[in-house]
Amino acid sequence: MRREQPPLIQRGLKMSDRHIVYLTDVKLITCVLQTGLAEEVLEAAKNCGAQGATVSYARGTGVRDRMGLIGVTIDEQKEVVRIVASEEQANRVFEAMYLAGDLDTPGKGIMYMSDLEHVATYIPENIVDSASQQTSNVDHVG
Repeated sequence: MRREQPPLIQRGLKMSDRHIVYLTDVKLITCVLQTGLAEEVLEAAKNCGAQGATVSYARGTGVRDRMGLIGVTIDEQKEVVRIVASEEQANRVFEAMYLAGDLDTPGKGIMYMSDLEHVATYIPENIVDSASQQTSNVDHVG
């Protein structure tokens, strides 16, 4: 985590009185699923330590027609699950989601993981301080 203090004025407050905490070393896991699978996938992710998720709904196109050729019926309605995870837990969460969604079965869905460059949200001050102390302790040991 790192802090930045941009010199902007917003709603009567000087941004120099505030700060932005950027999360570093985080990944975005995106899972596009057949309708009805999101709950199981979310439960698996939470069991691996994921803190939360965003679920949205979408309509798929393209592969549906071709998959019908091999006898698999694919609904065009999709559930999209997005989870931001730390780099150290991302692979574990990804694998659990993949297995829970049965994504090794044709037509069930697809998922991918992306690096995130700038991530910012509210982080309680005690967590920021704790992370800063851990970082400075590692710097002194090395």
